[in-house]
Amino acid sequence: MRAAQFTGDERIEIVEAPEPQPGPGEVRVRVAACALCGSDLRPWRRGWPVTSGHEIAGEIDDPGHPRHGERVVVYIPVFCGRCEECTAGRTHVCRESRDLVGWQRPGGYAERLAVPERCLLQVPDDVPDRLAPLLLDTIGTTAHGIRLARRIIEGGPALVLGAGPIGLGAIIVLARIGFGPIHVVDPASYRAAFAASLGAIETSPEKAAMGRFRLVVEATGKDAARQTALEAVGPEGAILQLGESDAWAIAETRSIRLKDFFLVRSFYFPIGSYAANLDLLRADRAKYERLIDATADLDGLSELFQSFAQGKKLKPLMLPI
Repeated sequence: MRAAQFTGDERIEIVEAPEPQPGPGEVRVRVAACALCGSDLRPWRRGWPVTSGHEIAGEIDDPGHPRHGERVVVYIPVFCGRCEECTAGRTHVCRESRDLVGWQRPGGYAERLAVPERCLLQVPDDVPDRLAPLLLDTIGTTAHGIRLARRIIEGGPALVLGAGPIGLGAIIVLARIGFGPIHVVDPASYRAAFAASLGAIETSPEKAAMGRFRLVVEATGKDAARQTALEAVGPEGAILQLGESDAWAIAETRSIRLKDFFLVRSFYFPIGSYAANLDLLRADRAKYERLIDATADLDGLSELFQSFAQGKKLKPLMLPI
């Protein structure tokens, strides 16, 4: 079986790897598509001990199993189904297991992988393989965060910091549920122009920081964007933090100190919201289809990552065959 090995310093080697051997409660999945994610840039730059890739669509490849041949997407948190969080429906923050497919377990930049059966979500016939990975981070993670924020803020002007896949997904979901006007900040001209084509108003970090937005979505994980978010959120508004990083370095200014606001941190999505995520995909399918702007096989994965890291691609896919 062929798989990608991230060796660090932006290098990817395609190697012959052992066939995955499913353990108890697991099945083998043949990868049909694995979408690139901004968080994958960390293992791409640093190297990673297991196969990366966590936005995976494929087909159960386990002859004799009742679900053999079923089209699925991979829910990446390996949840126990028994703890207090899981029984309350918060499977993404399981207390008993912190393993994630593509991070602690081998992921989807390969031809096949083994996955716990409970982590496989059926893909309906009207959703093609190339769109199915968007149901995970681009729609799932983003929409869950926005649902959390709506407990505080029902609508109004919004600012999205970062027009990568998460930021663009946020623009589509926010517009769908009635937020607006929506402003966006991104230094990459290609991504900023695409956000504008979705109806967002392009602005600069300096102008954004002078705004008083009801909701600010921070989708970069960078300190500069977090600083802008804290400056830009209006009184009793909310910041939704979706971007990830290893540490924070923020300067508390007078404009941050002298107001009340809410900070919402969101990680992935509960498995029970999958049906609602499907509804979002169907409602704005034409917009989501436009996000897929490049594909490559395993041999072209390195070049695909280079373009993605430079902001020249939106949501590229690795198609192993």
